Amino acid sequence: MKTLAQITSLITLALMIVPSLLLCTGAVGLDAVKVTALVGTIGWFVATPIWMGHETTS
Repeated sequence: MKTLAQITSLITLALMIVPSLLLCTGAVGLDAVKVTALVGTIGWFVATPIWMGHETTS
């Protein structure tokens, strides 16, 4: 489960970065970047806490 969350986190992070770079080159439009970045952001905030959770030691 942790590995799947890490992979999902990496993919969603790419969904935020790659479209922004493509916008700079003129390969995609602003609307596509907005939608893709929103999906990437939501996915990243869902997936990342699963594998980055801090263990408590008592």
